[in-house]
Amino acid sequence: MRNSSSALAQATARNVRTLCGITGCMFAAITTGSAAAVAQTSTEQNLAANPDALDFFRPPPNLFQMTYDHKTAPGSVREVTSQTLNLRYDHAFDLQSGWILATRSDLPMLAKNPINDSNPAGDFVRGIGDTDVQAALIHDIDQRWAFGFGMRLVTPTGDELLTSGKWQVMPIVGARLALPEINNGSYFEPLLRYAVSVAGDPTTKNISNLQLAPMLNIGLPDHWYVTLFPSPDIRINYGDPITGQTGRWFVPFDFRVGKKFTDNIALSLEIGVPIIRDYPVYDFKTQLRLNVTW
Repeated sequence: MRNSSSALAQATARNVRTLCGITGCMFAAITTGSAAAVAQTSTEQNLAANPDALDFFRPPPNLFQMTYDHKTAPGSVREVTSQTLNLRYDHAFDLQSGWILATRSDLPMLAKNPINDSNPAGDFVRGIGDTDVQAALIHDIDQRWAFGFGMRLVTPTGDELLTSGKWQVMPIVGARLALPEINNGSYFEPLLRYAVSVAGDPTTKNISNLQLAPMLNIGLPDHWYVTLFPSPDIRINYGDPITGQTGRWFVPFDFRVGKKFTDNIALSLEIGVPIIRDYPVYDFKTQLRLNVTW
């Protein structure tokens, strides 16, 4: 048991990483202090260290995730409601030398009620949305810092009224800064990605937008956590304008509250409301998320 606890402590210390990418200067003042505070040994401490089991820079070997999203956004005639049930599977490969290859695939199932020539009554249309696959390389610099980069491919597999109609590539880069001064479940993790369409239906809108997530996760007692800006919903649009657009920026106040119930199961609720919506991604957003790891 003593040897097992020692091995667990060493593994935990090796896996702690940090991020400094896009807006890392926000927390530069707290990067001093003992990195030894990150190393922990008990099961409860490990739960706190990885509260939602879905840290980009700490991928579990296997993840199944189910999310339900409800969004409202402006339409050409009235507000449009979108509901998405997304099934996600991740698998991570240990490449040794501190590198990890993390893969991801998503299968979204959508319901949406736009009014257009194909749906003049504005009924809910249901079907498969655009699927995607992703691969990322992640590297630990030390106990406090980590960085990663990758690429996502979005395919226009959706039904007629539910697809973007475009093939998209999405380069991704980010970093992680552990914050053991707060507790072992806290970290700052800015992430940047750029969605751009490269092929597809020439009659559909071209896609070109920068997406940001200056994520700050704070671990709370009893395996609860709160995350500010957990999703890359901050957008700057350089592509074709969409319905209701008056400028390039969309900036929401976005937060998530969750709890890790066991080593393998976590549940969370995310809410987003716009602060700046010159580029109207949504009027209101909620997401319920279930993570199962093994």
